[in-house]
Amino acid sequence: MSEGELSGILAGGYNSGRVNHVPKVTRIELLTMGTIDKSAIIAEHKLSEKDTGSPEVQVALLTARISQLTAHLKMHRKDFHSRRGLVAMASRRRRLLAYVKRNDADRYLALVKNLGLRK
Repeated sequence: MSEGELSGILAGGYNSGRVNHVPKVTRIELLTMGTIDKSAIIAEHKLSEKDTGSPEVQVALLTARISQLTAHLKMHRKDFHSRRGLVAMASRRRRLLAYVKRNDADRYLALVKNLGLRK
C-alpha cells in the first residue's frame, strides 16, 4: 500500500459514500444492558420464604425481561428473532395474569399495581 492510498484511507476517501452500520448506543440501552437481578425480583415478589415459582414471581421476572428486550428492540428494529421471543414472553405473562385474576382478584390487582402494568 502506497503512502497516497494510506492517506486517502485515513482521510475518509476510501470509505466515503458508505454508511457506517455500527449502531450508536443510546442512553436507554446503556441503562438496560446489564443483566436482570433475579434474586432481587424474587425477594420482592415472593409469597413465602422458599417461594421462587409462584405466578407473581414469574410475572415479575417476565416483566423485567420484557422491558429489557423492548429497549433492545428500540435500538435494533430489524431483530425479528428477538421480537418473536418478546411476543412469546408477553403471551406467557398474559396467561399467568389471567390465571392469577381467575383465582384471586385481590392478588391480581396488587400485582398489576406493584409492577405498574396498564390493566
